[in-house]
Amino acid sequence: MSSSQRAEPKRVRRPWSLRRRLIVQLAALLALVCLVVGVVTEFALSEFLVGQQDKRLAAASDRAAHGGERPPPWTYGETPPPPDALRVLGQGDGTLAVVQSGSTATAGVLDSSVGAPSKRKPPFKSVPKEQVLTLLALPSDGKQRSVDLGGTLGEYRVVSTMSPNGEKTVIGLPLKDVNETLWRLGFILGGVALAGILVAGAVGAATIRRTMKPLDRLAATATRVSELPLDRGEVALSERVPEADTDPGTEVGKVGSALNRMLQHVANALSARHASENRVRQFVADASHELRTPLAAIRGYAELTRRSGEQVPPDVAFAMGRVESESRRMTTLVEDLLLLARLDSGRPVVHEWVDLCRLVADAVADAHVAGPDHKWLMDVPGEPIGVLGDAGQLHQVVINVLANARTHTPAGTTVTTTLSTSDGSVRLRVADDGPGIPPDVLPDVFERFARGDNSRSRAAGSTGLGLAIVAAVVAAHGGRVWVQSRPGRTEFEITFPAAPTPS
Repeated sequence: MSSSQRAEPKRVRRPWSLRRRLIVQLAALLALVCLVVGVVTEFALSEFLVGQQDKRLAAASDRAAHGGERPPPWTYGETPPPPDALRVLGQGDGTLAVVQSGSTATAGVLDSSVGAPSKRKPPFKSVPKEQVLTLLALPSDGKQRSVDLGGTLGEYRVVSTMSPNGEKTVIGLPLKDVNETLWRLGFILGGVALAGILVAGAVGAATIRRTMKPLDRLAATATRVSELPLDRGEVALSERVPEADTDPGTEVGKVGSALNRMLQHVANALSARHASENRVRQFVADASHELRTPLAAIRGYAELTRRSGEQVPPDVAFAMGRVESESRRMTTLVEDLLLLARLDSGRPVVHEWVDLCRLVADAVADAHVAGPDHKWLMDVPGEPIGVLGDAGQLHQVVINVLANARTHTPAGTTVTTTLSTSDGSVRLRVADDGPGIPPDVLPDVFERFARGDNSRSRAAGSTGLGLAIVAAVVAAHGGRVWVQSRPGRTEFEITFPAAPTPS
């Protein structure tokens, strides 16, 4: 085989369901029972029928040995007469006899199908020489045994005896009727067993299906729980297994009761987590709100020092400039934290009509000023495209996505912003041809304080909250955001429900 040929994929065997395994095992057990019953019945009947045949064989041998009443001898012309054992009254149809006296042996089988005795048509059939030799080779011990003579004779039950004058006699009765009876019984048992297995399988399938319904209800409860959004927010975990399926006296009831206890523990844990999140969220909101005043004072005094007409030493001027810069940066961080805390608290969003075309144009213009070393392209329709929401928050979404492209790509990177409508949705795409987002960072880009490594160069520091704010604001406005990235191409796509232009 050529090395270039691909090996065929290994087929994965799908596991059987519990219902299917129970039905198959039930059918297999029933088939085994039927097989055992059939085999035992066949052997018992065979022993009985052969015993009956042995009794008839003993009587036939006794009649042949003691002569009994003989009919008048017939003249057969050229046809040799049958053995005297066959010319005894009472011998049944199919009786076989072989008599050896000295070196002479006569053999025949009574056969009523040849008609009444006559000179030219004797009531017996001759036995082939090979079968005669087989019968004469049997020990003359008076024991009854089965011999398969083959051909038209088939299987016989025979007994071989030796008379005092040295004459060997073999008497046999056919086992054809016995074998036919056994075969007929086998076919009957097989048919009854097959019908019984089919009926039992159908009834068993219905019974098992009805018995397995509690497990189906348990699975349905677990499925409903698995579909609940348990990762964030307040979760009312009210799903429970029905009381009818929680009886500890049954196996299913034990599972249902354990599942309910587990769900209660999970509900308690979720409640504790939500309470903890609320406390942290309230702390962040309070701290952010309280920090705004001292930060504003620090920034104000730094600006006042810088704008005063008095001369200050260069090192003091530099230090005050850094204080002012870092206070602005910290103010931005505090504002971001406060916005996230407000969004997390579930405060309703202001629903007013916002023209995204103008909003995007203003944001791209601001980004061009903030990042003159980048190439900024924009594809926005000439007519207004509106959505319902908070204009300030939507503006921050666009600003944050553009700032992310500016901050994490080198100078000279082209950033393209596209706005379009499709199927009742507004689509905003921001794509850049930078180095891309590392695959291990990509799943967490919308998490808070998530930062990439040096593969996307940073000209300035970032708080790690920009894209988290984007995701939170977009979700609050009923939209979706996702990102695709590879080296040379990173694209953020945001969708919002479109809103008609107000009249």
